[in-house]
Amino acid sequence: MQPRDLSDHVAYEAGRGIEEVARELGRDPSEFVKLASNENPHGPSPAAADAVREAAGSVSSYPKSAHTDLTDAVADRWSVDSAQVWLANGGDGAIDYLSRATLEPGDDVLVPSPGFAYYGMSARFHHGGVREYDLERDADFAQTPETVLSAYDGERIVYLTSPHNPSGSTIELADVERIAAETDAETLVVVDEAYGEFADVDSAVSLLEGRDGFEARDDIAVLRTFSKAYGLAGVRLGYAIVPGEWADAYARVNTPFAASEIACRAGLAAIDDDEHVERTVETARDSREYMRERIDARVWPSEGNFVLAAVGDATAVAEACQERGVIVRDCSSFGLPGCIRITCGTESETERAVETVNAVLEELAPEREREVTDA
Repeated sequence: MQPRDLSDHVAYEAGRGIEEVARELGRDPSEFVKLASNENPHGPSPAAADAVREAAGSVSSYPKSAHTDLTDAVADRWSVDSAQVWLANGGDGAIDYLSRATLEPGDDVLVPSPGFAYYGMSARFHHGGVREYDLERDADFAQTPETVLSAYDGERIVYLTSPHNPSGSTIELADVERIAAETDAETLVVVDEAYGEFADVDSAVSLLEGRDGFEARDDIAVLRTFSKAYGLAGVRLGYAIVPGEWADAYARVNTPFAASEIACRAGLAAIDDDEHVERTVETARDSREYMRERIDARVWPSEGNFVLAAVGDATAVAEACQERGVIVRDCSSFGLPGCIRITCGTESETERAVETVNAVLEELAPEREREVTDA
């Protein structure tokens, strides 16, 4: 007895944790700073942490009222109907729900390359196929309608990412609207806004609801998460906002109790903790500006809580940084073997990251020069 053919599936490569790296190198975890997974350097919302502690005694119960209360709170935040909010186990859980609600066996999705691997993974889990549109390094990974539409061939779902991971580029709402208008009526355009709080662009929720001069559309969905700005990556809580016509599908595609009691209670507290979010966003903006100005390599403009840097040999640089106690993301798994991604940290973490990366680049300078010449 064997599982079905999974040869087309790829494993998701998560950023390595401090404890894992410290054990491997035989060192104390306190020597390391992790800037590889775009986590919140200030930790979780304090209000959410309090809520988790208070909810610990109620985890023997299913999250009926908490799930409903959080759904209503999210709907109120975005001024949409509660039925349009699909809570999930992280943003990837919301991707799965959209795949279940949309894909028939053999349907394709169109995803950015480079991009978040789980878009394609979810499609394959649900017996769909995957096609890609390329975001070019030389164009600063610009997400234009021409780039997407030139690759489009009737796919059932088209994924856009704003801000884009790993580059940090964004896409304007008018461009999202054009892509939705010029794709088939049965194509769903999904705008992943996992890093939306960090960006100076409006949410695509406006396109669903017909706000800000746009006509309401029934072919766009938006993904959001509590993992980044709210600092709740460990409890796994995200959601999709879907067109009103899709509302009834949620009950047919979600898992029983789509988000845990702890996650829902944490989300309820975090969603009103504006002070924590504002502090987090300010830190990210200062950090990415500092890294762009001071890293001795090309660093792309970013509207996320991270920057992408061209360093020559990403694996060599990431490993050398790790040896020096700074864990960054080798972007080879994104198809960018010459780039690393660095999460925005606190002021001291950011300064240490810049100092470490620059020292490694100087150490590897002769090899980097050969690679640039060969390229």
